[in-house]
Amino acid sequence: MPKVLEKRLIEEFKDKESFSREALFQFYRYFEPELKEGTFGWRIYDLKNRNIIKPLKRGLYVISYKPKYKPDISPNLLKIAKQLAEKFDEVKHCVWETVWLTEFVQHQTSKSTLFIEVEKGFEESFFYALKDNSQREVFINPDEKAIDFYIAESNQPVIIKKLLTRAPLMKRTENKVKFYTPTLEKILVDLFAEERLFYFLQGGELMHIYENALSNYTINFTKLFSYAKRREREHDIKQFMTNHMFHLVKDIMDD
Repeated sequence: MPKVLEKRLIEEFKDKESFSREALFQFYRYFEPELKEGTFGWRIYDLKNRNIIKPLKRGLYVISYKPKYKPDISPNLLKIAKQLAEKFDEVKHCVWETVWLTEFVQHQTSKSTLFIEVEKGFEESFFYALKDNSQREVFINPDEKAIDFYIAESNQPVIIKKLLTRAPLMKRTENKVKFYTPTLEKILVDLFAEERLFYFLQGGELMHIYENALSNYTINFTKLFSYAKRREREHDIKQFMTNHMFHLVKDIMDD
């Protein structure tokens, strides 16, 4: 796409809260009256691939002026990611820690929980591998009692839990270590769906996390709602967003 036309496109749509596929097609047809639908489809693919536009839902877009979420990896998290990658190279898993949420929360805390989600059947293998090589307390698929009596009292627990199939993940490479982390969409859904595990990030704090995340970063709502549906919380999360941050989501909610 010529740079001058790309700049015109951004200028045309940058102040709009959203715009339709048809509006984008008409924009191109003004400059290219003979533009075919198939070629236009490739134009959309290219714009999304280069992060110029992002989809809000099917057929609805916005200029993508917000950055993608890519949190810093702490030395401790990288050490664990390296250890797991070397020992369990063939097993799908992801790692992250709640310190990532510091930029979103209203009240800061010294508590930092490190999560390792692994495909079903390998939880115990990961548990014993970490338990023998970590100074932190390690818990596997904790129930309510473990959360209330042990995890709540631990400042830096490590929690191993089952990774849902088709969960939205992101590939990372740090210092030649290759591993997966959850996308922001996955983190937001998990915080909502597992209120017992994330007991310290509920209520008003959860509202702050969602509002700040949606305001400051590119969110793929199709991906978020698809994962929420798999966790049977799609309707609840949509209602939560509608009730508390409607100004941020009014164009992507179903009619």
